[in-house]
Amino acid sequence: MSIESARTMSLAKKAMDYRAIRQDMISSNIANADTPFYRPRDVRFEDALAIEKAKLLKEGSPKLEMAKTNNAHIALKDTSRFSKPTSFFRDGHMARNDGNSVDLDVETTEMSKNSVMFNALVGAIKKQGGIFKAVIDASSKIQ
Repeated sequence: MSIESARTMSLAKKAMDYRAIRQDMISSNIANADTPFYRPRDVRFEDALAIEKAKLLKEGSPKLEMAKTNNAHIALKDTSRFSKPTSFFRDGHMARNDGNSVDLDVETTEMSKNSVMFNALVGAIKKQGGIFKAVIDASSKIQ
């Protein structure tokens, strides 16, 4: 397996981890559909995945660097090492009389989209593994 393939495989596994976290978050929203004053949560991992990709594939960082105009300014803490998904409240839906704003249509749609993306990642990883297995099998038959 080449270094680039190993890096890509690592990135795909990280994306699967983030997709699993998102699936758990959506499941929690659905489970709390009848909980008074519950606000649905979601996880944004695209930025964390872009940072991870830049680190693994040695690309330029996608984040905007902060200018330091005076030596007395406090240096910005490097957060690129800590590429973690960020959680947020998914609002914008009318809250019911009990204050709950979970919309089951939105949650099931998001869960379906997330499942499709997760399964696509699984398929890509299996395909890449199958290619390497075929090459190894073919090379062992030549000798």
